[in-house]
Amino acid sequence: MAIQDYFTGIQHVGIPSADLDKTIAFYKSIGFEQAGLFPNGDNRCAFMKFGNLIIETWEGDPTNPQAGAINHISLNTTDVDQAFAAAKEQGLNLVNDEIQSIPTFWDKGIRFFNILGPNHETIEFCEILK
Repeated sequence: MAIQDYFTGIQHVGIPSADLDKTIAFYKSIGFEQAGLFPNGDNRCAFMKFGNLIIETWEGDPTNPQAGAINHISLNTTDVDQAFAAAKEQGLNLVNDEIQSIPTFWDKGIRFFNILGPNHETIEFCEILK
């Protein structure tokens, strides 16, 4: 069992926003389309798409208004339960003790977990439920 058996490539890049409406307008101005806008507790989360590139941007978390503003890279996960088991088996640096879920994203929600890379970069393994 190896974690690379359970993802197909990049799903999205996550960037928190200080002003979500301004961020959406900016990405639209450079050719992105809004692929989704979802409630996230008291805040909102938008997915902006250009070709096969998706940027997840949301309000409510601190931003880093300088280079290094990307919060996480998400990998499209085919089986989050198996990927989580493989991550534990491989001794990867798990951020989450269990698989997380957000039922309000996309049609049926998402399930995900995060690990830290060697530079403390957050890598999310995310399965969009169908």
